[in-house]
Amino acid sequence: KRCIIAGKEILLDSEGFLWHVGDWTEEIAEALASELGIGKLDDAQWGVIHFLRDYYAYHGRAPMNRDLKTGLGISLMDLEALFPGGIRRGARRIAGLPNPRSCT
Repeated sequence: KRCIIAGKEILLDSEGFLWHVGDWTEEIAEALASELGIGKLDDAQWGVIHFLRDYYAYHGRAPMNRDLKTGLGISLMDLEALFPGGIRRGARRIAGLPNPRSCT
């Protein structure tokens, strides 16, 4: 569906993931986080978001759990707790990565 987020027209799938990774901005991330009930994103959350985006840009895919643990140096339980919906439905969505359902 087409919608306006942070003043930009973008396409979202039925679960709220961006269709085009290149449409992502930090303002869109803040708006998506707000939809998930997160207030202002904190430094820890931004660290995860930027790691996800950098990893995706370099490897062409989202990181596996072991890549997240190694790259960020925190446990998966702590990562999951940072985002409603956890890593797959929360962090990846806010980071503008493709819907994990469409990647299987």
